[in-house]
Amino acid sequence: MPRFFSNRIWLLSFSALACGGMMSGGANARPRVQVASVAHLPNGKVVKAVTLSNDHGLKIRILSYGGILQSVEIPDRHGKIANVALGFSTLDGYVAHNDDPHFGAILGRYANRLANGTFTLEGKTYHTPINNPPNTLHGGFDSFDRKLWTIVGTGSDQSGAYVKLKLVSPDGDQGFPGNLTTTVTYMLSADDSLSLNFKAKTDAPTVVNLSTHNYWNLNGEGSGTIEPEILQVFSDRYVPTDANSIPLGTLASVDNTPFDFRTPHSIAERLRSRDPQMVAPRGYDKCWVLNVPPSKTLYLAARVSDPRSGRVMEISTNQPGLQVYTSNSIDGRYVGPSGHAYRQGDALAFEPEHYPDSPNHPDFPSTELKPGEVYDYTTVFHFAHD
Repeated sequence: MPRFFSNRIWLLSFSALACGGMMSGGANARPRVQVASVAHLPNGKVVKAVTLSNDHGLKIRILSYGGILQSVEIPDRHGKIANVALGFSTLDGYVAHNDDPHFGAILGRYANRLANGTFTLEGKTYHTPINNPPNTLHGGFDSFDRKLWTIVGTGSDQSGAYVKLKLVSPDGDQGFPGNLTTTVTYMLSADDSLSLNFKAKTDAPTVVNLSTHNYWNLNGEGSGTIEPEILQVFSDRYVPTDANSIPLGTLASVDNTPFDFRTPHSIAERLRSRDPQMVAPRGYDKCWVLNVPPSKTLYLAARVSDPRSGRVMEISTNQPGLQVYTSNSIDGRYVGPSGHAYRQGDALAFEPEHYPDSPNHPDFPSTELKPGEVYDYTTVFHFAHD
């Protein structure tokens, strides 16, 4: 059986993050990177796919459109390879449909919600598109997941393979102030960890909250429900919200609530709870307050395992919060590479980020970015099996 970490802060060491060991014997996994042109957008621009792989059987595919993590292939306890990330099999699927599920996308400028599409910064009020009435969700209609990113670097050595993507968001883009230059670096390490490093700079005061929106099913994409999966979240508090998923302004204890994952529990155990905080979003869709102060040090935020496949994933970050979502709005409209339709509860999404609507809550950790400052946050997904 996989071992679980106790409910306390764990300092992440890339070389020591082991939860069951490597996917296969030996630390020398020979990470590699490949780049290929795969499709054209309606405007004729070329979309590229970057594949990061190693000899442990891991293969990660990233699209320059939306910075999308299209697939994550990893072995189970018997060595069987499967894609554990939900998504579309072609670029057309992302262009036509991904404004709703945001499969695998980079979220920006502001991940999660802004109440009524409004925030005030240094005495001036800004308005952003209402794409999730009555709020702005994940940056608006034409957000980062609908942009063509530029590949500015790739490389590989014995420790890892990486691709660095860049996007310049002009002043006024989706109502946000300042010219914002963002880079996202995906790296697959020899120890079977996939890291995403986000950096951003601005030439005027603005707000920034970047994250990734991957949908995970450790039994395999298209295999059905994630209810048997076992989740642990290293958090004593969460962010209660109203019926529109906007924070009430307080942080609540997880004690005696469906949000207490300080010890491991199956997703199914309390998924159908009558707790009002579960009823409105039709499942889990909350931001957990991580048990660490914001810093540049990575800490373990959550761990999920699948008893059917034996696959295990740990999420580490230096963000202050972790949004966990049980794909409550997925309703059969989308079909993945497996040929199977996705339905409610078929995946877990983990979004390491600042709290929702932070610009409108002065007591929350600030998301303001000023000229001369660097937004710099990292998330790591470590894969293993029992």
